[in-house]
Amino acid sequence: MLGAGLIKIRGDRCWRELTCMDYHYETQPVPNAIAYFMHRSPWWFHRFETLVNHFIELVVPFFLFLGRRLCIIHGLLQILFQVLLIVSGNLSFLNWLTIVPSLACFDDASLGSLFSSRRGRLKERVARMQQQEAAGERLPLGCYVRRVVNISFGLLIAYLSVPVVLNLLNSRQVMNTSFNPLRIVNTYGAFGSITKERTEVVLQGTSSLDPNDPAAVWEEFDFKCKPGDLKRRPCFISPYHYRLDWLMWFAAFQTYEQNEWIIHLAGKLLAQEEETLSLLATNPFAGRAPPRWVRGEHFKYKFSQPGGKHASEGRWWIRKRIGPYFPPVNLQGLKKFYEDRNWPYPARD
Repeated sequence: MLGAGLIKIRGDRCWRELTCMDYHYETQPVPNAIAYFMHRSPWWFHRFETLVNHFIELVVPFFLFLGRRLCIIHGLLQILFQVLLIVSGNLSFLNWLTIVPSLACFDDASLGSLFSSRRGRLKERVARMQQQEAAGERLPLGCYVRRVVNISFGLLIAYLSVPVVLNLLNSRQVMNTSFNPLRIVNTYGAFGSITKERTEVVLQGTSSLDPNDPAAVWEEFDFKCKPGDLKRRPCFISPYHYRLDWLMWFAAFQTYEQNEWIIHLAGKLLAQEEETLSLLATNPFAGRAPPRWVRGEHFKYKFSQPGGKHASEGRWWIRKRIGPYFPPVNLQGLKKFYEDRNWPYPARD
């Protein structure tokens, strides 16, 4: 959490100006329906959210070293923070995983009420072992083995954490990086910079012989969760992760030359490969001849105003065309592209 907080303070100036939450809900990778309403919160609430984010990520981590009560408070605040992130965005399993280490903040006394007090149950056995240890009695061999293993792992983690800590202290901090081949200890940081506008790549296909014909009818391929159809309610999928939808978010603020895989995807759509189509929500060419051409169009997307004109028409999104993302391509024209990269040429099912 500390790494995530530091990368924000050192990154986009909107984190220092407390304005990042003005954009986050709308521009995050895969917004959900709650983010639609959260985006329209008053400006002062967004400032408050940003301050709370800084407090949780930059101050609360030090509670771990300030005694039992503050350690428990740390666990409660971190879990509550992650639950709020889960509710307001589809950040896959990331927030769920972050909750797991926070459970270590709660000792036996604080968790005791969750277990049965009946004779012979776990709670009684743990209490007996604690009494034996306090009395200086010899514990079962397994307890000593576990203690040795725990200390050994602790020393290993401390040693491997040295470059991670040095990275945190570095003004040129890098995020999402591993410093050892086993990737046991890594550095993490999310949303160091915030995109201020949401752009989307919309893939379209046509059966027209000439893709430049003004009369050509272009039909859209809809993905399972990412914004596309203006009237489709934003999905709620956490902790599940639609990786392709997530990658399309990255591709939208880059170019297709930086994301050659999207041309690879277009070839598979031209071939109507079933495995690829299973990753999409809709295929406009289902039960028909495959498209002759596929193209990528670039759009700017914005949430509609709740209760406004577009929302009354059932639209969750408003969009405006920016221009072409990649030009129309067909299977024959992509043959050399595939061969140069040693990719298997897609065959029509």
